[in-house]
Amino acid sequence: MSAAGVAVRAGRAAPVRGGPGARGRVARPAWGRAVGVGGASGARGRVARPVWGRAVGVGGLGQGRGIWVGGLALGIAGVALGAATGAVAALPRLVERDTGPLARAVVRSGTVSVRLVVRDDPRPSAVRRGGVPLWVVPASVEELTADGVRHATGGRILVLGRDAGWEGLLPGQAVAVGGRLLAPQRRDLTAAVLSTTEAPQRLGEPPWLQRAAGDLREGLRDACAPLPDKPGGLLPGLVVGDTSELDPGVEEAFRQTGMTHLTAVSGANLAIMAGLVLVTLRGVRVSPGWSAALAAVAVAGFVVLARPSPSVVRAAAMCGLGLLALALGRPRAAVPALCVSVVALVLGDPALAAAPGFALSVAATAGLLLLAPVWSAAMQRRHVPVPAADALAVPAAAQAACAPLLAALTGTVSLTAIPANLLAAPAVAPATVLGLLAAVAAPVAEPVAIGMAWLGQWPARWLVVVAERGATVPDGLVPWPDGAFGGWALAALLAGGAFLARWRLPRRLLAVVTAAVVVAVLPIRVVAPGWPPPGWALVACDVGQGDAVVLRAGAGSAVVVDVGPDPAPVDGCLRRLGIHQVPLLVLSHLHLDHIGGLDGALRGRTVGVIALGPYAEPAEGAAAVTRSARRHGVRIVQLTAGRELIAGAVALRVLGPLRVLRGTRSDPNNNSLILRADVASVSVLLPGDAEHDAERALLDAGVPLAVDVLKVPHHGSAWSEHAFLDAAAARVAVIPVGADNEYGHPDPGVLAYLARRGARVLRTDQSGDLAVVAHRDGSLSTAARPP
Repeated sequence: MSAAGVAVRAGRAAPVRGGPGARGRVARPAWGRAVGVGGASGARGRVARPVWGRAVGVGGLGQGRGIWVGGLALGIAGVALGAATGAVAALPRLVERDTGPLARAVVRSGTVSVRLVVRDDPRPSAVRRGGVPLWVVPASVEELTADGVRHATGGRILVLGRDAGWEGLLPGQAVAVGGRLLAPQRRDLTAAVLSTTEAPQRLGEPPWLQRAAGDLREGLRDACAPLPDKPGGLLPGLVVGDTSELDPGVEEAFRQTGMTHLTAVSGANLAIMAGLVLVTLRGVRVSPGWSAALAAVAVAGFVVLARPSPSVVRAAAMCGLGLLALALGRPRAAVPALCVSVVALVLGDPALAAAPGFALSVAATAGLLLLAPVWSAAMQRRHVPVPAADALAVPAAAQAACAPLLAALTGTVSLTAIPANLLAAPAVAPATVLGLLAAVAAPVAEPVAIGMAWLGQWPARWLVVVAERGATVPDGLVPWPDGAFGGWALAALLAGGAFLARWRLPRRLLAVVTAAVVVAVLPIRVVAPGWPPPGWALVACDVGQGDAVVLRAGAGSAVVVDVGPDPAPVDGCLRRLGIHQVPLLVLSHLHLDHIGGLDGALRGRTVGVIALGPYAEPAEGAAAVTRSARRHGVRIVQLTAGRELIAGAVALRVLGPLRVLRGTRSDPNNNSLILRADVASVSVLLPGDAEHDAERALLDAGVPLAVDVLKVPHHGSAWSEHAFLDAAAARVAVIPVGADNEYGHPDPGVLAYLARRGARVLRTDQSGDLAVVAHRDGSLSTAARPP
C-alpha cells in the first residue's frame, strides 16, 4: 500500500458504536467536527454525512440556530485575531523594508557594496545570455556600503547575478558583492533587487549542516550522471528538489499535467518518507510511540538532505506533523496540528503569508486530512476495493483543494492533473526511496549509489512518459479567470459539484454533460490543435498599423511590449495566447499606434506595472496612458538606459535611448525605448520606432546588438541604418505592419537588404499573428495564424 494510502486509512473514522441501527457502518467525519464542533443530534445511528454548512463551524442539524450563530461568531473572531496577530508580527519587517538603509539606497538607485548571507539555493533562470544563466539568489543583507558610508542593516533582497560564481553557493554562505539596487517588483518583504555582474567573494564557510547536505546532493547528481538525460535529471528533483539538470521539456510537461509538486521538496516527499517508515514499523509491531519517534527522525534526516531552507522546514512542520498524527491513528489531532504549525510558521516568518507555495502546501495537506478519508469511505461503500479507493481519493482530494488557488495564481485549470497524478503515484515512492538510498550511499560506496540510481531510473522513466503523454492531450490545460474572482468561482463550482454528486440524478446528468462536451470538442481539437504553437517564445500580434509584441514569461503570463492602435486586436491576440497575467507592460513611446490599445491589454488581466521611457511627448499620449492606468489601478514606472528587469522566463535590458534626443526628424520615434529581451534561449531586439539618430547613438557607443530575432524598427520604414541591421545580425526579422497602409511600410529596400543578409522576413499584414518557437538544439522555427 502506498504511503498516501496509509495516511488515508489511518485517518478514516472509526465505526459507530452504541447507537441504534448503527450496524457497524463507517461514520464520515463531518466538516464541523473537523474544527471541533459536535455532530448532529437525532442521527439515529445512520452514517453521518458531511454538511457544507458545517465547514464554517456549524454543528449538527438538531443543534439549533444558536450554535450556528455561535460557530459563525467564533469563526469571525478567529479570523480577526489571526489577522491582528499576523499584522503585529509583520510590522517590524515592514518598517525595516520601507525605512531602513536599503530602502534609502533603492531610492538613490546607485551602485552599492553589500555583505549578505545566502538564504536558499541559487537557481539558474530560464534566461541565458552568452550561454551563462541569470542566477536568482534569495539573500539577507548584513551590511551595506553606499556613497562611501557603511551601514549595519538587515532586510531581504533578491540577487540577480550574471557571474558563474553564484553556482554552487550553499544556504548560510556569507558573501560580499557589488551591484546596483533596484526596486522590487513583488509586494512582499523583499526590500530590494540587487543586479550584479560581479563574482561573489566568499566570506568563510557555510554551516556544517549545509555542507553535509551539499555533499549528499552532489553525490546523488554524480550517481545519476551516467543515466539518460530525462530520468537522470528527474531523479534528483524527485528526491531533494534539485532540478538543475532537469530537461526543460520534461519540466514543461510536468507543469502542464499538474505534476510539478513532485520535483519540489514538499509535504508529498515527506509523506512518502514518513508513510513508508510507519508502514515498516507498524508491520513489525513497533509501538505507536516508537513509530512516531522513528518517523520523526527519518523526516529530520530527509530535511537535512534536502537542505533546511524555509520551504523545506515549513513542509516538515505541516505535513510531517499532520502525517504523523494520522499514522498514529489520531485523525482529530491532525487538523489542530496543521493549524498550529501554520500559525507558528507565519508568526516566525510573515513573508510566508504571501508565498504561493506555502498556501498550496497548506491547501494540499488540508485536502488530504479532510477530504481524502471521506471520499475514500464513500467509494468503499460502493464496493470499490480499499487500495483503489485510497489511490483515487488522495490525488483527487489534493487537486480539489489546490485547484482554486492554482486557478487564481495562473489563470489556468489542468484537466489532466488528476489522471496524471493517479498514473504517476505508483512510481513516486520507489523512485524517491531508491534515489534517497543512492544519495546516502554516494559518499561511502559509489558503486552502490550508481546501482541504486540505475534502479531508480525505471520508475522515473514512467513519470516522464506520463507527463509527456499528458502534456499532449488537447486542451489539457485550459484558460480560467485569474485573481480572487477566478479562485472563488472555481471553489464554488467544485463545492456545488461535490454537493450535487450526493444524489444519483444530478450525478448522472453531470456525467452525461461532461461526456457530451468531450465527444463534441475533442475530435475538433485533435484535427486542429489551435494556436499558439507549443514552445512559442514570442508572438508579434497582427494589430494593423502598429506594434504589439508578446514575450512568454510562463503559463498564462507574458511581458507585452506596445499594444497597437486599438483595444480589440491586442485583446484578441492575448486571449488567443491564453495570457491572463502581464507582470510588465512596456510602451516604447507615446504615439497612438503603440499605446491606443492599452485598455484592451489591461481588460480582464492582472497587470503588474506599465513602463515608459524618459521622453513624455506627445503630451496627449502621456495623458491617455495616465488615464488608462488610473482607471485600471496599475502603477506607472520610468525606464532608463541600463535598467534590467526580469519577469518569469523573460529578462529585459534597456539599451536606449542613451540620452534624450531633440531636434531630430521625429523626436518621439528617436526617443523610443530600445530593449533587448532574452526569452528562455531566444534573444530579441525591440527598437520601437527608432530611426537614424537613435540607431547611430547606439552604434557609436558600441552597444552590443546581436540577437536571434529583430523586430524591425518603425514597421520596416526606410529610416533605418543598414549598419544597425548589420549589427543585429538576426536570423528572423519580424515586421508588425498594417495592410495597405498610407505610409508605404515596409520599405522595399529594407526588405531586400534583410533578405540579402539571410534573415527570414515575416510580416503581420501578410501572415497575421507571428510566433517564433525555440527548440532545444538552438534552432528556431516560425508559425503564423492567418488574419
